[in-house]
Amino acid sequence: MTTTLVTGGTGDLGTPTAAALRTAGHRVRVLSRRTGPGLTTGDLLTGEGVPQALDGADTVVHCATANAGSDITAAANLFAEADRAGVGHLVLISIVGIDRIPLPFYRQRLEIERLLTGSGLPHTIQRATQFHSLIARIFAAQKRLPVLLVPRIPFQPIDVTDVADRLTELASGDPAGRAPDIGGPEVLRAGVLARQWQRATGSRKPILQVSAPGKTFAAFARGENLVPGTRFGGRTFREYSATR
Repeated sequence: MTTTLVTGGTGDLGTPTAAALRTAGHRVRVLSRRTGPGLTTGDLLTGEGVPQALDGADTVVHCATANAGSDITAAANLFAEADRAGVGHLVLISIVGIDRIPLPFYRQRLEIERLLTGSGLPHTIQRATQFHSLIARIFAAQKRLPVLLVPRIPFQPIDVTDVADRLTELASGDPAGRAPDIGGPEVLRAGVLARQWQRATGSRKPILQVSAPGKTFAAFARGENLVPGTRFGGRTFREYSATR
């Protein structure tokens, strides 16, 4: 039985990933800064507890993120300790378009990819499009505004359970380097997604579609955040919103 360590295993993606791995027959450790039943305590920023968490682990699925520059330090610490522990496969979740969209957070994710590819660790990098939950949070964060501001850009949102299943598939196989990008089952303009979210939540605020200057918005508007070709996953944003 494969022993797999999931970093960020209590988060939006890590939770379903840990569950999917267990269903697939993995012996799962969930790394968390917290202590509690089913958790392996460790801190990727300080390194405390990380060597112990990696002891005997065959595979690591790295889902942890603080959505900040500290993610680079955390990843560097993890990769170094995983190399020392002799981990045979590290699976990293990343984001579609990070090499084409000059968003600061995307640059951080790209640097983490570079650290992994340069680490010598056997690895697989899986880029995915934006999660359903992120799109919903963008809309929900505007609850105090009289209108719902929506960018004039397309999205291809994907459900975290679909991504979790894909990460499990990758973690159960051999290191593949850069895996083909995955995106959700539909490409929709943000205005369409906003209307779907409003129908699900009962919001009736006017929708105001906006554009912005700059290279970042232009890259999104060109669809650099999308995956051409065969689409992945089955759960649509409409279905996700209906359950929330």
